[in-house]
Amino acid sequence: MDPMNRGPEDSSQERHDGAGDGAARQRPPRDPLTPDYGQASPALARTVQLVSGDHLLTVNPVDGSEIEPCPPGERPGRPAKYDAMERAALARAGRPPLPPGPAQPQRPLLERQEERERLVRLLARGRSVRLTGPAGSGRTALLDQITEDCADIAPDGVVRLCGHRRSVDDLLYDLFGAVHKAPLHRPDRALLLELVHDIGAVVILDDLEFGGAALDELLEATPECAFLLSATPDVPAPSADSHVEEVFLAGLGRGGGQELLERAVGRVLTDEEAQWAADLWFESEGLPLRFVQAGALLRQRDQLRSDPEAFDAFGYYEGPDAAPVDAPFDADGHDVPLPALAEAAAPAALLASRLGASARATLEFAVALGGEIPHQAHLPALVGDTHADAALAELVSCALVTPVGGRYRLAAGVRQQLETAGYGTDSAGRGRTAAQHYAWWAAHPSVGPERVAGESDAVLAALAATAALDASVELARAAAPAFAAGLAWSAWERALRAGLEAARATGQVSEEAYFHHELGILAILGGELDRARVELEASIALRGAVADKRGTIAGRRALALVADRSGGPLPGGSTAAGEEVPDAMYEESASPPGGVPAYAQSEAPGEPDTLVTRRAAAAPAPPAPTVVGAKAPSRKSVAGGARRNMVAAGAGALLAAVLGTVVTLGATSGNDDPPSDKVDTKPSATAGENGGELGADKAGGGDGRTSAAPTDPGKDGVLGTADDPTPSSGASSGPSNSPSGSKSPDDPTKSPSKPPTKSPTKSPTKPPTKPPTSPPTKPPTTPPTTPPTTPPTTPPTTAPTTPDTSDTASGPITTTPSGSGSVA
Repeated sequence: MDPMNRGPEDSSQERHDGAGDGAARQRPPRDPLTPDYGQASPALARTVQLVSGDHLLTVNPVDGSEIEPCPPGERPGRPAKYDAMERAALARAGRPPLPPGPAQPQRPLLERQEERERLVRLLARGRSVRLTGPAGSGRTALLDQITEDCADIAPDGVVRLCGHRRSVDDLLYDLFGAVHKAPLHRPDRALLLELVHDIGAVVILDDLEFGGAALDELLEATPECAFLLSATPDVPAPSADSHVEEVFLAGLGRGGGQELLERAVGRVLTDEEAQWAADLWFESEGLPLRFVQAGALLRQRDQLRSDPEAFDAFGYYEGPDAAPVDAPFDADGHDVPLPALAEAAAPAALLASRLGASARATLEFAVALGGEIPHQAHLPALVGDTHADAALAELVSCALVTPVGGRYRLAAGVRQQLETAGYGTDSAGRGRTAAQHYAWWAAHPSVGPERVAGESDAVLAALAATAALDASVELARAAAPAFAAGLAWSAWERALRAGLEAARATGQVSEEAYFHHELGILAILGGELDRARVELEASIALRGAVADKRGTIAGRRALALVADRSGGPLPGGSTAAGEEVPDAMYEESASPPGGVPAYAQSEAPGEPDTLVTRRAAAAPAPPAPTVVGAKAPSRKSVAGGARRNMVAAGAGALLAAVLGTVVTLGATSGNDDPPSDKVDTKPSATAGENGGELGADKAGGGDGRTSAAPTDPGKDGVLGTADDPTPSSGASSGPSNSPSGSKSPDDPTKSPSKPPTKSPTKSPTKPPTKPPTSPPTKPPTTPPTTPPTTPPTTPPTTAPTTPDTSDTASGPITTTPSGSGSVA
């Protein structure tokens, strides 16, 4: 099962069931104009090994991930922390990418000095603060300034996190990854809480989406951190016992709004524009985002007044980097009226209509992806323009997008405005194009898992846009392994569930089995063993239907780990790889794993009882409990063998003391067997008929071991009994019913006679009149491999209360040729 060396015999199967390598299946068609200098070789599957808790996870994108207990030598040590320089490098890498072209002008932070000083003062005291303000109030810009002010306050510096679509566990792991060096290591929850408990940092958390008990859990897990939580008013408030300070961020004043508008335009406003800005301030309640967008409208107006054809489709307008216009009028006296107040309050459609074709196409993709802006490196492939990455600069200059964590999203209210303007008419086609592109990109061997994890929001949005389509299955199949290897497990689970629903809708059974398998692996890593068992059993059943042998083996191995961790038996009495469970090495005197041996009673009167064989136990009927000497149904019986041996040894001693007799087995044919007054340590006895008579199993070759199961199952698939007068063909392993205790039924000199219908009144060998001073203390050590052929008439657990030597209490005593003894 080496995914790196897949033979040619697997190619047709992969094309048939879609279980092949994602990169090979998603390779785009070759350009017919490009010469083919060499035959393309199939891309290699990317496998990654990582440690999660005490598990070693191998992410296999071909047959499904494999999980096993992590060997002690491969477990990573306690993670160390980053130093100051490393933290600064990580902080720079986590910022949104800078748009191409000239640097964007820095937007001023107006009328926020009081809030800024208060927040820094509270954080320096170790207090946690919740900064509340409506969308577009400038919370992110204020957090940027506070991040610089608090750089030297805490020992672990400042950690910047994004709470957009993040849970408590996600944020705890993000905090752990921002402070500790732990490549390819995801600690379990106990170690995670221990590590984050010792982190002392100022945590700047933007776009928080939860409160109440969930926020209390986050704060209790990090008592040494001071949090600055940024949220909108619709997010639930912290609980009363959380002791979180509340700071509300209001809009700008009328003067502040006009000053921000002048800085955005780059000139002083005219009286008409100043009056227009006052009306806008009243309409927008002073939100800074509206004034930045209004400044973009005034810049476009100035360019139109300079050249009425500036925004034509084939004009010479090059975007926001064109030369600014100093005067509001040009030489010809062209004039453009100010936008209406409604257009200024919702300017997205008007601003977008004056952007370049690539920028407008990018907005269409953003609307189709739920507001997510693809990374600028993907824009040329998505839009079909080699210079489409410059569209991001246009969108940022117009304030149509805003930074969220390390990426960009549409600003507040922009998506709804664009949908009203008709930018969502082809959302299905744009979403399908994005899904196909991301499926090819995520499966490419040159793309690392970290890059795919960084683009997780856009990839998940593409999955949501193409639900129940083949493109969604392909994207989930390619992105899920990358999310797992990149430790973005929240995105991993969402991708698996989206792919599972799409596979069910499109009827792709092999892909559905893969998603079930991965969900089972994820459940094991989360400690949800019951859910893992359900998912893995579903995956094994589906893969069996499509004859996916390697996938079935991977699922059985994972299911074996679930059975081992939960303490339950393996399904079907076999190991995960399909082989039978080895014989349980326990003594004959030990109790069976299921308790007392069970026997099947014959329905016909007068017929002897027959033992339920292994074939009957494998039938759909309820399985019979295990009999001593049969194969162990699970590993649990082996684990408890030592305890059962001790109990059985004590029970044998007590029974010997009560009965007052000792069974002595002697040699009867003059062979070299041990003397009859010795107890062998490797007995091989089976229960005979006629009231529990003991007979010897056939020797297996002189090494002290018993022979294998009889080759002839007898009548109706049941092992032959002593009542059957016709001997079975081949080597017989049935008990000897001859009073002389012949060694083998095949011996011509000692052929078995017809079994008596009634137990003899006297035993063939006279037992000693005086019992030994002490019972045997060492229990037998070698288990028999051949089950007894006939059951005793009295259950083994029933013992007489008074000593009785009659054959009705424990059955007659016969001698065995092997010399092994047993306590009756």
